[in-house]
Amino acid sequence: MSQYVQQVTDHIRYQLHQIVVGQDAVIDQILIGMFAEGHVLLEGVPGTAKTLLVKTLARIIGAGFNRIQFTPDLMPSDITGTNIYNLNTGVFTLRQGPIFTDLLLADEINRTPPKTQASLLEAMEERQATIDGERHPLSPLFMVMATQNPIEYEGTYPLPEAQLDRFLLKILIDYPTQEEELHVIANWNAGFNARRLQEIPITALSDLTIITECRAQVRAITAEAGVQKYIVNLIRATRDNLNLSWGASPRAAVALLMCSKARAAMSGRAFVTPDDIKGIVKPVLRHRVVLKSEAEIDGITPDQVVDEIVASVEVPR
Repeated sequence: MSQYVQQVTDHIRYQLHQIVVGQDAVIDQILIGMFAEGHVLLEGVPGTAKTLLVKTLARIIGAGFNRIQFTPDLMPSDITGTNIYNLNTGVFTLRQGPIFTDLLLADEINRTPPKTQASLLEAMEERQATIDGERHPLSPLFMVMATQNPIEYEGTYPLPEAQLDRFLLKILIDYPTQEEELHVIANWNAGFNARRLQEIPITALSDLTIITECRAQVRAITAEAGVQKYIVNLIRATRDNLNLSWGASPRAAVALLMCSKARAAMSGRAFVTPDDIKGIVKPVLRHRVVLKSEAEIDGITPDQVVDEIVASVEVPR
């Protein structure tokens, strides 16, 4: 059963590698988020192929795709849509916003005020949008991939902890290696142009329901009692760590379980191992723990704290 998920993963990886150079770990983490039915926050400096990666993924899986460029003057209705009065018929009709799609790219989400950021909360959690008191279901595949720039704070609105917790994973995108960057330059020199992505041949999945089937198979992956206890022990250890003012919630434990299942399925296994948990624990937890101010002053990062916790918690045999 899990071999099916592995085959789909290999196909998507191969197609992505034709367009996006490097970023292997980032690609795998995004696929884990997709198979685990969660939303992903991508953080990296401009020009590291965040938008290209999401647009290419949408083409490969054959999904509907919309992009929102978040700005300080963006209104909630610009995301969800609004009812428009038709003078000819005398009735209101819904003009759907960009949220009515399969894959939504929320570009620079930290550039819009909290009221507009919050308009995504219901959609991300409930897979629906309420407009003028009426509920409208979203696509069963609906997934938000948001980006933010970590180097600029002028004119930004940092996401509150409650909204950060709605993201299954926070993925950090670093600069490419020298070899990868040379490959990027060579591709553009040979005629590649990311602005004409539609002209580049891509072998898409035959049916979008393949992703739905993969998600069902991920849910069926086995996690033994010892593995479940290991997840809980890791989460509870964040609440006692001296460098953290707030630890992870039970939602984080569920997120770690589902992401570990997705990682196992992508590797062709029908069961979760402690290595699956270790391999995805930082993207699951780095945005769900809050450092104490003195720890921040000392230059300690959430990833360092998570590494410390993983090293201190006994691994099941």
